Amino acid sequence: MSQIAAPRSETTRGNAAYAWYVVGLLVLAYTFSFIDRQILTLLVEPMKEDLKISDTKMSLLYGIAFGIFYTFMGLPIGRLVDTKNRVAIISVGVFLWSLMTALCGIARNYWQLFAYRMGVGVGEAALTPAAYSIISDYFKPERLGFALGIYSVGIYVGAGLALIIGGIAVEIATSMAPPVLPFFGEIYDWQLVFLMVGLPGIPLALWVWTLREPKRSGVSEADLENAVPWSELYAYMKANRRTLICHHMSYAMVATMAYGAGAWIPSFYIRTYGWTAGEAGVIYGIVVLICGSLGVASGGWIGDWLTAKGYRDGKMRVHLICPLASIPFAIAAPLMPDPWLATLFLIPSTLTATLLTGNAAAGLQDIMPNRMRGIASAVLLFVVNIFGLGLGSTLIALCTDYVFGDAAMLRYSLVIVPTIILTLACFFAVAGFKPYRESRDYYEKWISLRGAS
Repeated sequence: MSQIAAPRSETTRGNAAYAWYVVGLLVLAYTFSFIDRQILTLLVEPMKEDLKISDTKMSLLYGIAFGIFYTFMGLPIGRLVDTKNRVAIISVGVFLWSLMTALCGIARNYWQLFAYRMGVGVGEAALTPAAYSIISDYFKPERLGFALGIYSVGIYVGAGLALIIGGIAVEIATSMAPPVLPFFGEIYDWQLVFLMVGLPGIPLALWVWTLREPKRSGVSEADLENAVPWSELYAYMKANRRTLICHHMSYAMVATMAYGAGAWIPSFYIRTYGWTAGEAGVIYGIVVLICGSLGVASGGWIGDWLTAKGYRDGKMRVHLICPLASIPFAIAAPLMPDPWLATLFLIPSTLTATLLTGNAAAGLQDIMPNRMRGIASAVLLFVVNIFGLGLGSTLIALCTDYVFGDAAMLRYSLVIVPTIILTLACFFAVAGFKPYRESRDYYEKWISLRGAS
């Protein structure tokens, strides 16, 4: 990937219109990534039936297969982000994950599907560390939280559209005769859905290639020839380890709850209230699309607002506001006797649970030097995703399969697991207030001594 030729860097921080165009296209790429990632949650029931697998095995496709490779590949890719062309990295990533999603549509068994889901994870690992770094060079610090919040809206636009479009696609696919493809023969209805959402990402990869690589702020051309030495990176992170542990773990706990609940709520509607996949997808998709997007943008704005008010730990305070506000709604929603009451409680639950998504990224950029932001973002995503993607959906599945031993008891797993996890998030957040203020001071002293940002 480092050998790919791409447009030369140029200074574009002063061009607000182009900066927002870049954010818009990156939001579109993020949206596609989450459609490809989340579509699996709507296909749980038909895939379980056709592949003859349990909730736990199904959760491994969503979590371990995708999450482990997405998480571990983010570290070397994050290292490349700090010195190589970020536009090229993203473009190749979009192409790879789109191709792998489409290949899920021709998988002949569980383990082929498992392998293709790993490929989706490898491709998607290229996007966010590079996007965080690019956006940081297009926007001034006082607008960065909002810009990263808008970028992170792509998570919930994608997740919402995956449910809405996927729900409609499932209804269409199930009403048709079994699809027959040249060379591959008859495929399942859910495989057709994978093809439908994966293939459009290939032309998107070419569009991303047309973006201009921004000049890195506070970094000389000589610096770009060499990555920050590992010893220097390690020393900086070690000096700020208390902040990084509390910041990353509080976000990771919230992500574990969000990924876990999000993976199983469509099945909760189907098993508890007898809804179809199409009904569950459209209704929950609208909630995720609107409330998730509002929550992400609001969280970035709240963090910026608190910082502007003089709270040096303003962005860290959102790490407490988010889980504390979400707990009562997360408990109530699965216990409702009626699907519409459950949806009513899912609205504030989704909004509050998503406050951290853009804010956490912005909070990290505020304490990390420019040339460390790619790998720092990759480390953040590593921690968040090893818990969120790797464990979130599986913890709920294990609770359903082995604590209750009854698929119909899913609603109680959706109460117990998120409540415990969100409580842990609150403890990590409170423990991080003072260290975060100290890290802000450390960062300012560090850049004043080196004359870089």
